[in-house]
Amino acid sequence: MSNYEVHVIIENKPGISDPEGETILNDLVLKGNEKDIAKIKTGKMLKFSVSAKDKNSAKSRVEKICDELRIYNPMVSKVTINVIEL
Repeated sequence: MSNYEVHVIIENKPGISDPEGETILNDLVLKGNEKDIAKIKTGKMLKFSVSAKDKNSAKSRVEKICDELRIYNPMVSKVTINVIEL
């Protein structure tokens, strides 16, 4: 068994509004400091520490946990999972 850190990144799908990102962008524009920034998207990242036989097993286990617990809404969320061997 090896140890892995599994990152689950949850973002809104394209076309879904992101009020938090829009608020941050508006604050930058109002302050006049960052005129080159056109868009900001926010997201959430979960970090799991997992013992598994390989990267695929670690990823599958975390995917199953996220699905069972309904960590994200598949209708509006885009999910990226990255596995890092420790």
